[in-house]
Amino acid sequence: MELGLKRDEIRLEAHNIEWQKEFHRVKQDIQKLTSIQENRIEHIGSTAIKDMVAKPILDLVVGVDDINNVDNAILQGLKDAGFFRLRVQRPNEIVLAKFTDKSFEKKTHFIHLVEYNKDLWKNLIFFRDYLNSNGEAREQYKNLKLAFSKNNNSGINEYTDYKEQFVKGIYKKRKQMLDERS
Repeated sequence: MELGLKRDEIRLEAHNIEWQKEFHRVKQDIQKLTSIQENRIEHIGSTAIKDMVAKPILDLVVGVDDINNVDNAILQGLKDAGFFRLRVQRPNEIVLAKFTDKSFEKKTHFIHLVEYNKDLWKNLIFFRDYLNSNGEAREQYKNLKLAFSKNNNSGINEYTDYKEQFVKGIYKKRKQMLDERS
C-alpha cells in the first residue's frame, strides 16, 4: 500500500484493507504524543468506507473541546506525529496534513481538527456510517467519484465541488432523522 497524492492530483484506487491498519497505527501515534482520548480520533472519508474507491490519502477527524482555543501541546504533539497545519481556512475546523518527505509535495494523511460531538463531527461520522450501512448510497457515491475521475486527473477543488451536493444530501438525512425524533 502506498499512500499519497501530489497537490491537486486526483487518483482513485480500489478499497484496501491496509488503510484501516494504517489508521490504527496513526491513531496510536496520536494518542502517545497528545492528550487526545481514543474516542476522539476516528477514521473518516472514503478510505473508511467498505468497497469504496478512494484517493490514497487517509482522513482522520480529531475532536477537541474548543476549536478556537486548541491547546498548544496538542498541536505540538500532532506535529511530533508528523502532521503540519495547512493554510486551508474552513469554518470550525483546522486542517493538518502528513507528507512523504520534507519537500511537502505529497500528502498521505489529513487530520480534520473539529469540536468533539458538535455538528461537523457528527456529520463526518454519520456520512461514513451511513455509507457503510447503505449499499445503494455507497454505490451512488462510488459512481459519482468514478464519473469525475474518468475525465480528470487533477483539480481537487473541482472534485470536491462535484461531490458536494451528494455529501450535503447525506448530512441532510442526519438532520431529518434528528427532526423526526424530536
